[in-house]
Amino acid sequence: MATKASQGSTQNGRDSISKRLGPKKFDQELVRAGNILIRQRGTKYHPGINVGRGSDDTLFAKQDGYVFYKRQGNGRKVVSVLSKKEIEHLEKVNKTAKAAV
Repeated sequence: MATKASQGSTQNGRDSISKRLGPKKFDQELVRAGNILIRQRGTKYHPGINVGRGSDDTLFAKQDGYVFYKRQGNGRKVVSVLSKKEIEHLEKVNKTAKAAV
């Protein structure tokens, strides 16, 4: 009989590498065309203006501009990329709408 118990092999010790999912660019951050905005599985975030969706559901910028995150009425999160001119136009429209009210 052995004076010491033999070491058993462990069943732990395995782990998959992380996939590094999530937002890569944040609200009002300047991006270039082709920059990855969000890496995701499924469509937790949906593409908006000037944003494309890759085959693995990655969202990327289609043009240079600033990133904007918005939540629609149905709870859907939408990511858009707006140029400086588009932002100025939206601000102008919002001012005239507020003045009319």
